Amino acid sequence: MYKKILWLIFLTCNLLLAETNSSLKLEDAMKTEVLRQKITAIDEAIQDNLWYKRYGNYLSYQKLIEELSTVDAELKKVKTAKDKVSVEKRERLTSKQESLEKQIELLQEFKNSPFSRMVESTDLETYPKITNPLAIISALSYIKKIKQDSVDYKARIDRLDILIGKLKEKLSFLEEIYQIEPIITNEDMVYEAQKEVNAFVAAQEIASTSYTLHVKKVEEATIRITQDITLQMKRAFNIGIFIVVVIVFTLLLKFFAKRYIKDNERFYTANKIINFANVTLIILILLFSYIENVSYLVTVLGFASAGIAIAMKDWFMSILGWMVIIFGGSFHVGDRIKVKKDGLPYVGDIIDISLLRMTVLEDITLTSYMENTRSGRIFFVPNNLIFSAVISNYTHGTMRTVWDGINIYITFGSNHKKAVHIAREITKKYSKGYTDIARKQLNLLRNQYSLKNTNVEPRIFSFVEPQGFCINCWYMTNSYAALSLRGTIGCEIIDAFMQEDDITIAYQTHNINIGKQERPSFPPDELKSPDEKSLF
Repeated sequence: MYKKILWLIFLTCNLLLAETNSSLKLEDAMKTEVLRQKITAIDEAIQDNLWYKRYGNYLSYQKLIEELSTVDAELKKVKTAKDKVSVEKRERLTSKQESLEKQIELLQEFKNSPFSRMVESTDLETYPKITNPLAIISALSYIKKIKQDSVDYKARIDRLDILIGKLKEKLSFLEEIYQIEPIITNEDMVYEAQKEVNAFVAAQEIASTSYTLHVKKVEEATIRITQDITLQMKRAFNIGIFIVVVIVFTLLLKFFAKRYIKDNERFYTANKIINFANVTLIILILLFSYIENVSYLVTVLGFASAGIAIAMKDWFMSILGWMVIIFGGSFHVGDRIKVKKDGLPYVGDIIDISLLRMTVLEDITLTSYMENTRSGRIFFVPNNLIFSAVISNYTHGTMRTVWDGINIYITFGSNHKKAVHIAREITKKYSKGYTDIARKQLNLLRNQYSLKNTNVEPRIFSFVEPQGFCINCWYMTNSYAALSLRGTIGCEIIDAFMQEDDITIAYQTHNINIGKQERPSFPPDELKSPDEKSLF
């Protein structure tokens, strides 16, 4: 009886133990499944991480190397065999060898280290040398660029830190699985995970050190560039002050010129000279301030001057002509000039004298009436034309008058002495004011030129021409309005001649004889001279 009781107790214990073990195994299996799900989630989270991808490429490279070694070894075994199976195997292995070699060539950068490019910081470019205010813009761009590179590098390291945290978490899960299921497969997985963590931790240490050095370089470059920018801004501020002083001084010169120079033409010329001197001075200030080696520039310009002079001969000649015009005083704004180019004359008033040309406004003159039959155009005279052409100035210096002439023809039967007297009196009457002005102007020119003949009284000449007597009248008139006085004097002389009975104005006529005309008798041909024979 006692034995039976013991046997029942033993069976009951075994049943309870079996149930307990079954319950524990089920719990371990569920726990293992949860851990594997977490590991899968980690793998999915890190699969797009650049560090992890590069590590995967490194493993792929090592695997390809091992496969290639295996293929090479097998290929050596069947290299000399000539049976059909060996030949087919050799061809298959050769094809696989070529494929592996191409894949290895593509992954060549992962030969030594998977993180060689990731852990190295971007080399800082040589920071720009700030020699002028415009270089400040490039310097600020450089600072922005190196700071952005530093931010990108830090973000890359942060992604590595996150990856290491995920891998350590995965390693802990694999170790738990190995404790639950201590089998070789789980042990290998733990080993591979630990290997990955070690590789990334080593890369992290290198990247952190490299990042620290990179940050120091960025800070040093930023400080240097900031100091250069500050120095250049101070320099630009001082130059700006100097330029402002020059401009203020120029404005003062213009003010005094406007106040004390009453002649508009002289004021215009003075204003042009002041502007030119102002611009030239500012250019020289900037040139000597921002060009470090001025002697080098002068040397280069010296070598290039010959070619430049040939290529831009007209341009340089125009500048030289401008200097002659401005400082020689041959022409001024407001002067009336006459230019002849390609056989066509142009008469007008100078309205501007620039560095390369004179701008002239064409007016209604005798030239436009006789030859151009149009006026009012603006034409441009290159300054270099003063060296190669004759440019007439109707109003040079103090002169504002010119000689003008009128031709009136009378018949041979007219009283030409009386006609000359009438023409002289009328010409004197209407040109008297301009005659007095011209006399004063010529007296003023005596200080500048050697004048022999200063007679400005009207001059009347009488010439014998085929169509009759030519009464030629010369008188002083306004340089800017010669046509008005010309028309007045001409009409007055005609009216005076028409009132005289013994003066007849000659004009082109034709005499026609109407009646019976006798046929002229001609001498025999033998009596004609050679010239007469040619006429008939």
